[in-house]
Amino acid sequence: MNYKKYRPYDSIKLLNRQWPNKVINEAPVWCSVDLRDGNQALEIPMNLQDKIDFFKYLVKIGFKQIEIGFPAASSTEFSFTRKLIEENLIPEDVTIQVLTQSRKEIIEKTFEALEGVRSAVVHLYNSTSTLQRDVVFNKSKDEIIELACFGAELIKDLSNKYGDHRFIFEYSPESFTGTEMDFAVEICNEVIDIWKDKKEKIIINLPATVEMSTPNIYADQIEYFLNNIKLRDKIILSLHTHNDRGTAVAATELGLLAGGERVEGTLFGNGERTGNADILTLALNLFSQGVNPKLDFSNINEAISKYERYTSMEVGSRHPYAGKLVYTAFSGSHQDAIKKGMAKVNDKNHWEVPYLPIDPKDVGREYDAIIRINSQSGKGGVSYILESHYGISLPKYIQQDFGKVITSISDKNQEELNVERIYEEFLKEYVNIEKPIELISYSEEYINDLANVKCKIKFNNIEKELLASGNGLISSFCKALESLINKNFQILNYNEHSLELGTESKAITYVHISTDDNKSYYGCGIDKSITMSSLKAIISAVNKFNI
Repeated sequence: MNYKKYRPYDSIKLLNRQWPNKVINEAPVWCSVDLRDGNQALEIPMNLQDKIDFFKYLVKIGFKQIEIGFPAASSTEFSFTRKLIEENLIPEDVTIQVLTQSRKEIIEKTFEALEGVRSAVVHLYNSTSTLQRDVVFNKSKDEIIELACFGAELIKDLSNKYGDHRFIFEYSPESFTGTEMDFAVEICNEVIDIWKDKKEKIIINLPATVEMSTPNIYADQIEYFLNNIKLRDKIILSLHTHNDRGTAVAATELGLLAGGERVEGTLFGNGERTGNADILTLALNLFSQGVNPKLDFSNINEAISKYERYTSMEVGSRHPYAGKLVYTAFSGSHQDAIKKGMAKVNDKNHWEVPYLPIDPKDVGREYDAIIRINSQSGKGGVSYILESHYGISLPKYIQQDFGKVITSISDKNQEELNVERIYEEFLKEYVNIEKPIELISYSEEYINDLANVKCKIKFNNIEKELLASGNGLISSFCKALESLINKNFQILNYNEHSLELGTESKAITYVHISTDDNKSYYGCGIDKSITMSSLKAIISAVNKFNI
């Protein structure tokens, strides 16, 4: 790879920069450009009905400014604009935005499309970057300024014709990040001078049309621009980043720290090349910091469904907040941490669960998929599955043993194990094992503080009756089994609990048994009777001896 053919991006000589010390404590003005920037990047652009439906969804989730298209570009774009206006599909608190180049016929067509609109942003742009000036347009700086001023003057004149109160003006020096900063300030000042008598604030949009540098440099550019622009109080500073370097979200956040007040972007980052800044991610990043995002993504599955339907693209499994795997842990240590964090959720005033920056339920997800099991998983994940779905609270000694069982199965078969399969394997490995020993019945009698136990069992399908005495039922029962198999053992750990509430609840008992040769065996018993569940657990463990 010939890296020497490239050169580093110039940094900004900014003295006493302020943005690194700032905090984002409120949401910016959001402007969706899904229907324009996003739509023009699709292999098959949306048809008229799709655009109407998508527009309604954007309104539903809270966008107050929506760039609906480039009305002069095609009959579909023009018709869409007219339909929204003529059929009163634009809510009173929503402002549409349209894009136009600085060309007479295009600006005139744009205003034709907007006739009768209640409120619209007319977004003028022209290319200002060094590369565009030299390679594409072969124009000097003065000629580029002249082009911008021509468009600004014409927009001002036509807004008076169509009703000045209906329009807000926006200007973008396209490829701002590839433009000399002093020239970007100069051309924007010229446009502001033309529009400065407008009652409404002017939107100056600074697009990273192509992401060319690290996000901190974009922030430096924004701060430099605001330090040098005229009539700062007259403008709203808007950001419009692209994702060529994969850092559009970061660049936008740093741009907000540097003084940005408005953000143009798309759902899931759809847009030219690698896409635009992802507004969903930006909004939920704010949400995760306790800031009201002013957009409603409480049903994130609906957002995914709408996006995939209208764009014919898919949301990636690892997409922040929305991917199908982002609330899932496969790693054993992660699973254990999540399990412990979830157990303490109700004890805290704020959400604090390891590896989960937000509560999945806040975006309409469930906890079912938080922990999934494969060969990388551990005891914590397996025990979480059994407890959350079946009320089985495994003691640590069985967690460790069963975790190894599940890991071995997943590793051998190279597969993920679902909830039902994990439960089946647990039952098969530990619960009510009846071969070669099966308990048929038992009775107990206490004489002089000794428990005398009589039990009927099947051993290798042959019925036998066992008698034993001890200081309690469990002790006596274990002695009876020792006499049957001619092997000594002791119970190292014993736990029990109810599986469900109510009179019909069942009990589950867990035992950890050790033999004289220091081998450990584990068994569980489930029964309506606590006593019977205990005896079944012991038999289950003993049945795993080599007898």
